[in-house]
Amino acid sequence: METKKSLFARLPIISQLKKSVGLQRGMLIAGIVLTAVFLLTAALAPLISPYGPTQRFNETQAPPSSAHIWGTTAGGYDVFSRTIWGSQTAFLVIVVAVALSIFIGVILGLLSGYIGGWLDRILVVVADAIYAFPTLLLAMVMSIAISQGRSNMWSGIFSAAISITVVFIPQYFRVIRAETIRLKAEPFVESAIVVGASSVRIMARHIYKNATRTLPLIFTLNASEAILTLAGLGFLGFGIEPSSAAEWGYDLNHAQTDAASGIWWTGVFPGAAIVITVLGLTLLGESMNDLNDPRLRGRKRAGRKKNGPTKTEELMDA
Repeated sequence: METKKSLFARLPIISQLKKSVGLQRGMLIAGIVLTAVFLLTAALAPLISPYGPTQRFNETQAPPSSAHIWGTTAGGYDVFSRTIWGSQTAFLVIVVAVALSIFIGVILGLLSGYIGGWLDRILVVVADAIYAFPTLLLAMVMSIAISQGRSNMWSGIFSAAISITVVFIPQYFRVIRAETIRLKAEPFVESAIVVGASSVRIMARHIYKNATRTLPLIFTLNASEAILTLAGLGFLGFGIEPSSAAEWGYDLNHAQTDAASGIWWTGVFPGAAIVITVLGLTLLGESMNDLNDPRLRGRKRAGRKKNGPTKTEELMDA
């Protein structure tokens, strides 16, 4: 049981929750709750939504009623169903985009930082060139190149994910490369070189595990940026077609003309979904990032020694 407890306590979010106090804990809990709501909504979309994401009705721009609790759009789509199913689309894009970014960025970072030389110089120049482009503009260019800007559900999800992947790779590459360069000079790596371990073994067994400890923090921050990028692509007309899947950015784009006519429900709910989801992921990521700062932990320990632990902290430490 002690081993299980220690493993559970070392999980990224659990360990940060135990370290947090006061306002920082409130921000972290709020981020966890909002993110959990987003994940549950995406997972249970078929059960929560009364209609399919592409199902159309004769009642267009109908106000909220018992049949359509959040009203309908100008195209005859149910706003509530589109908003719920949009969370599933956003989740799939986040998973594919961030997974590809981590996979490619970590491999390139390890190779660049450990091997160095001309390979390192080329990869750094390419990463800096990509990083210099505006995120949304680069995603638009990639979306046009991959799917001509419009596509069905799965090809749209993958084209949007790949577009976002290109933007995120330099971030993971920079972090892993810097950690690899630092770890390469550590005594345990030099000892592995002395005993004859291969470069692949050193990178996979000794450097990879230590260089990727900050990835959960970057993941949560990039997840919120991925949602904004996806919504931006859909808002500008480079996203997923409405007849294939629900997407919040597209719905916001077509709600612009409704707002001028006093039809508020077609834009408020998709917009609120984007704000709440991004807020939850941002609070979670920023709180974890702050609590991972040794200086913050030092201030917390000093405060607890001066004032003594509270009842809540004693229970958490127990």
